[in-house]
Amino acid sequence: MLQCFTVSSFAPLTQTPLTGSCPDKVEFLKPQSISKHRSPFLARRNGIFVCLDRTPPPQRTKKHGGPQNVDFPPVLPKNKKKPYPIPYKKIKEAARADKELAQMGIEKPLLPPKNGLLVEDLVPVARELLETWKILIKGVAQLLHVVPIHACRECSEVHIAERGHEIQDCRGSTSSDRRGYHSWVKGSINDILVPIESYHMYDPFGKRIKHETRFNFDRIPAIVELCIQAGVDIPEYPSRRRTTPVRMLGKKIIDIGGHVGDERGPHGTCSDFDTDRALERFRPPGESEGPAVARGTLDAFEGVKRGVRELMGMYTVKACGYCWEIHVGPWGHNVKLCGAFKHQWRDGKHGWQDATPEEVFPSNHVWHVRDPKGRPMRNSLKRFYGKAPAVVELCVQAGAEIPQLYKPMMRLDIVLPDSEEAHLVA
Repeated sequence: MLQCFTVSSFAPLTQTPLTGSCPDKVEFLKPQSISKHRSPFLARRNGIFVCLDRTPPPQRTKKHGGPQNVDFPPVLPKNKKKPYPIPYKKIKEAARADKELAQMGIEKPLLPPKNGLLVEDLVPVARELLETWKILIKGVAQLLHVVPIHACRECSEVHIAERGHEIQDCRGSTSSDRRGYHSWVKGSINDILVPIESYHMYDPFGKRIKHETRFNFDRIPAIVELCIQAGVDIPEYPSRRRTTPVRMLGKKIIDIGGHVGDERGPHGTCSDFDTDRALERFRPPGESEGPAVARGTLDAFEGVKRGVRELMGMYTVKACGYCWEIHVGPWGHNVKLCGAFKHQWRDGKHGWQDATPEEVFPSNHVWHVRDPKGRPMRNSLKRFYGKAPAVVELCVQAGAEIPQLYKPMMRLDIVLPDSEEAHLVA
């Protein structure tokens, strides 16, 4: 940040540093040298000193200390690979270290849960996460009976209000025919809680799932599979619990911790952990129960985010760098169903990398509507509107208090001008 201050011509120009925001980074300019500057402000006859502190100005904050506005989550392009959560340089260094140990015949040091054993301290966290996940499904299903939701037929846009908005940001295949306007239809619970599924494996360290054997494995929510591998026992989805750790030499397993059969258990049909037919399973809340259900759902949403983040700090979850496929386990599967960018070069295989909590439990941000029954949002005022996660927006419209964490993104302090005055706002 370049700051210039003018000194009166009647004051003597000395070499004593002046007091200010950056007294140690001051360069004094004599009047004879001022003519070399092209700026009209620096070309005055008065003595000028220039502050050389180029640190960015501090972010404008409210009186309570929080930021006033924050940027929206970026939309990743579909014609590029996702960025690595861990720098690629560190990934290569870790792989090189494992290779050197394997060449020397030294086993790779593994700690729970990398060696197949459970982390006993995280078993209660996994149980609480699964119960919170069921509460979240129930709360969202109940609120959808009283709060209208719209979804675009062509893209992933979701809007929670009486009518769909008029913002021209549709990214569907036929959006050019509609000049970017969305084609609204009635939304469902899957538009609020985006279904991210994973293959359930009896033994995550067993043989990889091949393309020909993919139908032998159940597809369940990735959060449920993460809880199962973290220690939750579900009869419909059995999992192997080891007492002997796995031993590895580089990338090769030399001891799998005992004999592992081909047991997969019966195909599970438990619907308590899934959003399928959730609106039919849960009744709408009463007139006086709506705000309480909204507050409980909002607390469950934060609890699921916190639990997923804590479990993923220890247990490995892989994500495709090109599509939304998730696999819970030490390595990804070999199913050839990736149809994203340049999938022909990979023969349909997924490009596995470490997953982030946002990929396992996406928030699906939507526009924040201040008056759900008012006039639809206009495209000319797009830069004045805020956003919030779909679950947060649903609970707020149902009567819950706006959490302090999401207020900066919702831009509640911005006054909406008239459409004719929008171009006059700086």
